[in-house]
Amino acid sequence: MTTRCLATCSAAAMAAVLTVAPVSADTLRLLTWNGYAPEDVIEMFEAETGHTVEVTSSNNEEMIAKLRATGGGGFDLAQPSQDRIAGPQQEFGIYKPIDLSKIDTALFIPSMLEATKANTTVDGEVYGLPHIWGTSGLVLDTVKAGSVQDYTDLCNDDVAGKVSYRLKRPTLIGFAYAMGMDPFAAYGDEAAYTEIMEKVEAKLIECKPNVKTYWGGGDELIGLVNSGEVVASMAWDTGGWKLNAENPDITFVAPASGALGWIDTFVLPAKGKADDAAYAWINFVMQPEIAAMITAAAGNFTASLGADAFADDTLKAQFQDSFPPEAIDNIKWYPPVPAGLETIEGGVLDRVKAAN
Repeated sequence: MTTRCLATCSAAAMAAVLTVAPVSADTLRLLTWNGYAPEDVIEMFEAETGHTVEVTSSNNEEMIAKLRATGGGGFDLAQPSQDRIAGPQQEFGIYKPIDLSKIDTALFIPSMLEATKANTTVDGEVYGLPHIWGTSGLVLDTVKAGSVQDYTDLCNDDVAGKVSYRLKRPTLIGFAYAMGMDPFAAYGDEAAYTEIMEKVEAKLIECKPNVKTYWGGGDELIGLVNSGEVVASMAWDTGGWKLNAENPDITFVAPASGALGWIDTFVLPAKGKADDAAYAWINFVMQPEIAAMITAAAGNFTASLGADAFADDTLKAQFQDSFPPEAIDNIKWYPPVPAGLETIEGGVLDRVKAAN
């Protein structure tokens, strides 16, 4: 039942919908993040389908640990990030393949669906579907940092001394893309990845005089931008939109080379017992109007096609301004990180930090 139906259906129609239940009603044991299964959405789903929902709130590390401990048992649907699927499946066999014939794929933003399918395919089988997503890119004072259109523009002379970013992987990846390289394509080749990182290291050291400070937390960055000490930074989309609500000159901008995106997914645990309820939940929450309710609760958008039209007017305007369709299609989605790359990146970050 959609929110529109809740607002407009007659009492008789409502009663008819509420009494319809599937032939076999199951309990869906959902392992997910806080905010991803709001109580009002659960109530609507239970009324429409007859299934019941039991929610266990968790995070990536706990999800994998729980499913490893049971060999994929105890839950019927889980929501790890897409980079936590292929590796754990190959090593521990804790998921079961998605039956795409039971999914209304037309509900998904096509580029996100295809990216997630590609990143969660193991031995020719798809194990994950996209749900909640977010990005990092550029947060700018558009009046004072109008020249900044990509990550490497943080090195421009007109923003010298008023730039910030974190000394973390996203900065390395973002600068690599802005320099015309494809670091994710090199994930399987340690030598090629090392060569890319060496070039990024040189660029970050060259750019270091532009940096006011390396920020560590979101509140710190918001304070720096609000004070005017920083006019351009790498940061998350939600942080940029929070700043925009206070100052319309400041907003999140998807970089020309592509924002860097994460996706939390839907996966079926290997020993789940309520697949029909799991598929019903996925199709239900991906409806645009329902997805907008989840965005309101979680604070991030979903991979539901057209859901932004039903979001809060302010958030909808911010999203549509930051992410025209071509910017969404240009998002670089984080794939699983192969062993060894963190050591390479750690060395680069240490040397950048120590450079004069």
